[in-house]
Amino acid sequence: MHARLNPVASPTFSEFARHLIAADRSLANSTLPRSVQELVKLRASQINGCGFCTDMHAKDAVHAGESWERLNLVASWREATVFTDAERAALELAEQGTRVADAAGGVTDAAWENAALHYDEEQLAALVATISLINAFNRGNLIIRQPAGGYRAGRHA
Repeated sequence: MHARLNPVASPTFSEFARHLIAADRSLANSTLPRSVQELVKLRASQINGCGFCTDMHAKDAVHAGESWERLNLVASWREATVFTDAERAALELAEQGTRVADAAGGVTDAAWENAALHYDEEQLAALVATISLINAFNRGNLIIRQPAGGYRAGRHA
């Protein structure tokens, strides 16, 4: 499989991607734990069917110290015993924020209030930004059919 568009060769797409990457780097300075950011990015990428981002965030999470056991259970986090209540709240918010077309009301008040029990306002802001950003990355990669499997951990860190 080959990408429909070379994102590096296109000045327009390359500039756009640089801004998205800069936005992602700004989240590294937030107080939202990196492990939560990677779990959320992985789950949204799974939902969206973005193989490139699923590959990338699984590898980056392992590189940052996350276990394969937990990563293997992200898709079934509701049944898994390896996630904290705070991580579960973030994963629920990520799922609802990714599946906005599936629910007329978007993100429920219950999901937001649960996340607010575990994260302060700045962490919630970072969580919303992380969910929004990964969805933008997913959509771009899906449209151009960016192939998955060749990502090296830490390449975009």
